[in-house]
Amino acid sequence: MAAGDFYFAINATFRFIYGRWGEEALIDYWRALGREYYAELSRRFCKGGLEEVEQYWKDYFKLEPGGVVKITRTDRAVVIEVQDCPAIRWLKGAGRKVMPSYCRHCFHVSSAIAEEANLVFELEDGDGTCRQTFRSREGKAC
Repeated sequence: MAAGDFYFAINATFRFIYGRWGEEALIDYWRALGREYYAELSRRFCKGGLEEVEQYWKDYFKLEPGGVVKITRTDRAVVIEVQDCPAIRWLKGAGRKVMPSYCRHCFHVSSAIAEEANLVFELEDGDGTCRQTFRSREGKAC
């Protein structure tokens, strides 16, 4: 099994949850993943700040099959420009029907991770190309 085959499983899982319980349940599932499964990542981001965010995503995309991604950091944000999403590429390349809201999982999971780390997450576009931004937020402590 190739590493990218995981995308088949999550695409099917998302489709199943959506079909069985609806969009609200799917969003709840994604947000729970961000808060619970990725709790340690939120702590890392909180402690290490934007430097940790940048390093995590650089390491992450090094291991993903076939994606084209540019990551830049400023003093207030980390911007991830996905020019060719490895998940969408893998699914389409295998002739799989990509669940219509597949790309929304990035928004909901990463938003939950960011909220726990005193960051703000933004997502623009989708379907294989997007711009994801983690921004510093003042005020609330982690």
